[in-house]
Amino acid sequence: MPVFVFLLLVFVAEIAVVVAIGQTIGLLTTIVLLVAVSVVGVAMLRRQGTRTLTSFNEALRSRRDPSPEMVDGMLVGVAAALVLFPGFVSDVLALLLLFPPTRAVVRRRVLRRAAERQRQHSPVIVVDSEVVYPDRAPRPGTPMIIESEREDRD
Repeated sequence: MPVFVFLLLVFVAEIAVVVAIGQTIGLLTTIVLLVAVSVVGVAMLRRQGTRTLTSFNEALRSRRDPSPEMVDGMLVGVAAALVLFPGFVSDVLALLLLFPPTRAVVRRRVLRRAAERQRQHSPVIVVDSEVVYPDRAPRPGTPMIIESEREDRD
């Protein structure tokens, strides 16, 4: 229900902004401006999407953490959805997400929040494709020991 209310408010805001701009600069100019902003957004989307995919591949090849590139890809995807949604408010938000410096600010915030959520949840270990929840979390600095038995099969 809250998502529906949020989308309804965004829809009303988009209509209000389009009507206000249409009354100020005229109907035809407003339509041309909407199309122009969408075309610029699609061009930036294509360029930033390619750049993000390239940097993701480089991160994988160099064996470093691809989390920033994955978040960038997610933000570019959100920007794509916003560009497709007609209106000035969504297009401005999409362009902000496509602009690398503002996207970096959002990326840092998303990564920081993900790290905080990861710290809040209990540790999980995967052994032989099964999730194992340890009884208690090990003290920092002490190695976790997992006892097992090995069976040789011929």
